[in-house]
Amino acid sequence: MTEVLRRGRGSLAFSFFAQGVAFALLVTRIPAIQDRYGVTDALLPVFLAAVPVLAGVGSVVTERLVRSVRPSRVLRWSQPVVLLSLLGVGAGDRMAVLAVALAAFGLSVGALDASMNMLGVSLQRAYGRSIMLGFHAAYSLGGILGASLAWLGAHGDLALWVSYLPVVAVLLPAALVGSRWYVDGRGAGAEQTVGAAPERRDAGVGFTMLLPLCLVMTFAYIGDSTVSNWSAKYLQDVLGSSEQLATVPYNVYMVTTLVGRTVGDFGVRRLGAVAVVRGGAVVAAGGFAVVAAAPGAWAGMLGFTLLGLGLCVLVPQTFAAAGRLFPGASDAAIARLNVFNYVGFLIGSPLVGALGEAWSYRGAMLVPMVLVLVTLVYARSFEARADRYGGGHERPRTTDVGRGSNGL
Repeated sequence: MTEVLRRGRGSLAFSFFAQGVAFALLVTRIPAIQDRYGVTDALLPVFLAAVPVLAGVGSVVTERLVRSVRPSRVLRWSQPVVLLSLLGVGAGDRMAVLAVALAAFGLSVGALDASMNMLGVSLQRAYGRSIMLGFHAAYSLGGILGASLAWLGAHGDLALWVSYLPVVAVLLPAALVGSRWYVDGRGAGAEQTVGAAPERRDAGVGFTMLLPLCLVMTFAYIGDSTVSNWSAKYLQDVLGSSEQLATVPYNVYMVTTLVGRTVGDFGVRRLGAVAVVRGGAVVAAGGFAVVAAAPGAWAGMLGFTLLGLGLCVLVPQTFAAAGRLFPGASDAAIARLNVFNYVGFLIGSPLVGALGEAWSYRGAMLVPMVLVLVTLVYARSFEARADRYGGGHERPRTTDVGRGSNGL
C-alpha cells in the first residue's frame, strides 16, 4: 500500500512539473508566436483570452466526465493532448492551425489542471498530512525550466518547433509511462483512511459553501496575473529600471514561489492551514504595498519577492480546503473551483491595465493588494473539519494509511 502511494505521489509530481514546463513555453514565447502567424496587436488579446475561457470549459466538462471515469484516466490522456497542442502551435504556419492548436491546448489544459488537483487532494487524504504544496512546487520548478528553455530558444533565434520538439519528445513518453502509477480516490489500493467517506459520484456540492474558496482562488490569480503581465512594464516605466533589469522580477517571483511551496507543507503541518493562508495573504499584501510605494527598482524587486512568498500558498491550500469541505464530492468541488483559476487570470491583467491608464500604475497595485487581504475574511474556510490531517496541530480522527513508513 505505501509503495503504491509513493509511486502515485512521484508520478503526479512529474505531471505537475511537465505542465509547468509546457505552460511556460507557451506564454513566454507569445511574441514569437505572434510573429510566426502574423497575429496583429488587435487580434492577439482574442487569442490570449480564448485559452483560459476554453480551459474553464474543459474544467466543467471534467466535472461531468469524472462521474463515470476516474480522474487518473482523464489526466493520463489530457496531458499528451496538451503537449501535442503545444507542438502544433510551434509547427503550424496558418492562422487556422494556430486557432485549432490553442483551442485544443485550452480545453485539455482545463481537464489537466482539474484532474491533477483531484488526484493531489486524494493523495493528500491518503497520506494523512499536507502534501499539496509540494505538487505545486513541482509545477513552479517546471515553469522555471520552461521559461529558461524559452529564453535559450529566443536567444538562439530558434524556430518555435525546434524549441518545442525536444521538450515534447522527452516529456510525452515520460508522462505516459508515469501515468501507470497514478492513484486516485477510487483507484485500487487508494482508500484514503479508515472511516473516511469514499468519493460519491452523485454527491452534491453546495455553491454557497464553495463560494469563499472560489473568491480566494480568483483573488490569488488576479495577483499572480498582475505579476506575470505587469512586473516588467512597471519596473521599467514606473520605477525607471533598465530593460534588462525589468526582466528580473518575474524570475525572482517564480523562484520565491518555488521556495515557498517547497517548505509550505511543513508550515501547514506545524501551524495549520488557516495560519499559513493568513500569513500568505498578509505577506502578499505587503508585497503589493512595497511595489506601489517603491522609490526605485530595487525596492520594487523586494516587493515582487514578497509577492512570490505570499501568493504561492493560496492556490494549493484552496484546492486542499475544497477536498476537506466536500469529502464525499471533492472531484466535483475541485473541478468547479478550478474554473475560478481562469476567471482570476482573465480579470487580473485587464483590470490593472485599465486602472493604470485611467489613474496610475502605482494606484492600480493597491487593488490586488486589497483583494488579497479579503482572503483574511474567508480564512476559516481553510480550517480542518472531519477530514483532518497534519502533525500535532491537526490531530487526525482517522487512521492514516502508511503513517508508520519514514519514506512517506
